[in-house]
Amino acid sequence: MSKHPLSASSAQAAPVEQLSAEEARLIALRAQGLAGQPVAGGVAGVLRRVGAVQLDTISVLARSHELVAYARLGPVGRDAVEQALWGQPAAAVEYHTHANAVIPVETWPYFAFRRRAWRVRARPEPAAAAVAEVRARLREGPLTVSEAGGGRSSPGWWNWSEAKLALELLYLRGEAVCTTRRAWKRVYDLPERALPESALAADPSDEECFRHLVSQSARALGVGTRRDIAEYFRVTLPASINPPGAPALLDAAIAGAGLVAVRVEGWDAPAFADRAALAPPSVNGVTRTTLLSPFDSLIWERKRTERVFGFPLSLEAYKPKADRIHGYFSMPLLAGGRLVGRVDPAREGTTLVARRVSLDDPAALDALAAALREAAAWTGCEAVRVDEMQPKSLLPRLRKALR
Repeated sequence: MSKHPLSASSAQAAPVEQLSAEEARLIALRAQGLAGQPVAGGVAGVLRRVGAVQLDTISVLARSHELVAYARLGPVGRDAVEQALWGQPAAAVEYHTHANAVIPVETWPYFAFRRRAWRVRARPEPAAAAVAEVRARLREGPLTVSEAGGGRSSPGWWNWSEAKLALELLYLRGEAVCTTRRAWKRVYDLPERALPESALAADPSDEECFRHLVSQSARALGVGTRRDIAEYFRVTLPASINPPGAPALLDAAIAGAGLVAVRVEGWDAPAFADRAALAPPSVNGVTRTTLLSPFDSLIWERKRTERVFGFPLSLEAYKPKADRIHGYFSMPLLAGGRLVGRVDPAREGTTLVARRVSLDDPAALDALAAALREAAAWTGCEAVRVDEMQPKSLLPRLRKALR
């Protein structure tokens, strides 16, 4: 890393750190707990490190939130994940951050800016009677959507019932929370019953919320552009769920966060680094070799993933089968500090099936085999089968490495 003064047209003459593309990539991996010292504190430590674990209904090898913990900790039991994210008393809570996610309970107060925005948002709302009925039911005790009256008004993806709409509205406004799940169903409760007093007592201003979340985003990213920082918790877009002055709040928070201005080789926008991320690690440690959920916080912002790793990424689960290039739930392969391939996994009994594999770097073949073997062992599979591979010439070598 070297220093270079900003141009004379810049508002400040402070020096700017120069980072190579490789340095930026390793900083990002260390910040996410995927390189360097192993993440301390188990699954709860992973949650604190990344700030939010995105949830999704798709389950292939495991659900995405389990894959996030696995990627950083190696084989970790489902019970450990469930207890850390949804155990009682609540140490974590769900909310709409980058998407619907689990966050540490101490972070919940700092999404007050979004809950306030939802309270004044002009949008079609469920009938007042439905909202009043759900509020009354919540006062009686926690409940799932099914217990409130069911999720669907008719067949279809978004045909939510009035009860579901009411619960969702109260959840977004912070009048209901979810700190536990039952058979993957959210269990909604009143904040005053479910959250610790420390979370309920805090009522930070929009400015305080942005300052906290910008600092947290910068730590989780290690280094990022203004857009990267904004997108980590989506604090500016979409405008409908954020304050009208969100861009200005973001800029003020970045300016006051003590971040280091940096220029990164190959990036076309100025960036900012968490000061601690620039310090040389006391122990280099190792880079994880693992398969990543496409919803992992390392890669959930696709433009950043391509810029940092040179790795185009798209989720093809919602595309017609014939239009998929890499597969239904293609999981990037992390090896040697780079994203070097993809695996579209499935399970057939006790066999992990790699339905479609692509490998960008043939030198990473042994790493790919190791990642497949570890994933198989973690999910209780006794064998690995590879159906298709690109390039095809590597398929015999991979099958041999997996014996």
